[in-house]
Amino acid sequence: MKKLFGIFIMLSLFTVIISACAVGGNTATGPNPVHMDSMSFKVLSITIKKGQVVTFINDEVTPHTVVNGTWDDSTQKPGVESGAPKTNIQVDGYGSGTVGPFNTSGTFKLFCTLHPGMKMTVVVK
Repeated sequence: MKKLFGIFIMLSLFTVIISACAVGGNTATGPNPVHMDSMSFKVLSITIKKGQVVTFINDEVTPHTVVNGTWDDSTQKPGVESGAPKTNIQVDGYGSGTVGPFNTSGTFKLFCTLHPGMKMTVVVK
């Protein structure tokens, strides 16, 4: 009986330890999160403080490539505004990526090269 009780305790502890270590889905929250679905940023603009970063979180399986610039109708308009961090990140399905730090006040445009019209603005105060 003592042996059975000992095994029960060991299995219970093992279950607790494994549960504490489990990783499920995309739980990244990072500073200044911007979530993305398959074809769009879930916010069109985010305001941050100088020196901060933006964390892009992909809530879908569809990959994204986020770069400096914008879409003009269906035409890509790449370009880096003065003071913007050069951005070119691949955010795979259910992954995340960080852009920055943004060390200069201003308004900076970012877009996904893979999805027409997928654009957003980062305002740095």
